[in-house]
Amino acid sequence: MTRPLPTAARSATPHPGSSPTFAVISGAQVQQALSGREKEIVELVEATYRLHAAGDSVNPPSYFLRFPDRPGARIIALPASVGGSVHVDGLKWISSFPDNVRAGLPRASAVLILNDPETGYPFACLESSIISATRTAASAALAADWLSRSRPRPSRVGFFGTGLIARYIHAFLAGTGWTFDTIGVHDVSADSTAGFRGYLRQAGTAAEVTVHDRAEDLVRSSDLVVFATVAGEPHVTDPAWFSHNPLVLHISLRDLAPEILLDSANFVDDVEHCLKADTSPHLVEQRTGNRDFLNGTLNDVMLGRAAPPADRPVIFSPFGLGVLDLAVGKYVYDEAAGAGNLRLIDDFFHDLRRYG
Repeated sequence: MTRPLPTAARSATPHPGSSPTFAVISGAQVQQALSGREKEIVELVEATYRLHAAGDSVNPPSYFLRFPDRPGARIIALPASVGGSVHVDGLKWISSFPDNVRAGLPRASAVLILNDPETGYPFACLESSIISATRTAASAALAADWLSRSRPRPSRVGFFGTGLIARYIHAFLAGTGWTFDTIGVHDVSADSTAGFRGYLRQAGTAAEVTVHDRAEDLVRSSDLVVFATVAGEPHVTDPAWFSHNPLVLHISLRDLAPEILLDSANFVDDVEHCLKADTSPHLVEQRTGNRDFLNGTLNDVMLGRAAPPADRPVIFSPFGLGVLDLAVGKYVYDEAAGAGNLRLIDDFFHDLRRYG
């Protein structure tokens, strides 16, 4: 049985048969709707994972738009549909342009389109880089909780990659009750490292913050390791770094060599989605010809069908499902609608009479 979704996630879409409306929800409105709601959003993400596992969703493969003249850039389409009390269809359109960072812009930008499941009409466009970061961080915090319930709870966290996603993950860990004795940071960019340390000071962390020049030192000194990089292929190759059996949130999906996964217990959010596009789990499948290295999904852990061992590294590799974006986006829409803050575009839909 799936849990009911939080009250604020219930439907606020236009009534079928009424004249379609179209709202634009800005990043400031998204931030306002989500700020300080970490526990509620994690509960929403958990409920959405349960809906997805129960078959009450449609989440086809993502579609990648790549550019021969800009090989490092891409734009990804994530269509999805989620049922339950969320009951919405839609599409996330998210770009990743790593060169933006040098110009002082975030790497990723995105919009989310919500469609009325009764008429198919789109009824809202939301700024979605915040939604995407939020659902990623909520998924990470949810996994950290469930995957540590049968193991000693980590007290030393290390962030491998210190960009926006790392910041959101730390905020969601802190917002759901996690405290740490030490926080380690490692990044190839000194500016990113300095910025993340500044964020931690501003957030008021009581943990001792250590910058590690060597990636190995970060991993070996952390019970919980968060990979949040833009790596396109494995760059961490030595299983010995993980001999202390940490919990690893492999958010960026392509950091770890197959040898490390084969030496660990592995959990994903969705098997078919994670084992594609040369992710680290996909590389293991290609090498071994099977999926025996997988211990289960996060939903298997939540249902008690799988348990993380205490005597091996535990790696969570989440693809990041479009249904999560829809659930969080619908939550934001309902919050804005409930507060009377929707910015409706008059006459966005025109010529609605079939014969004029």
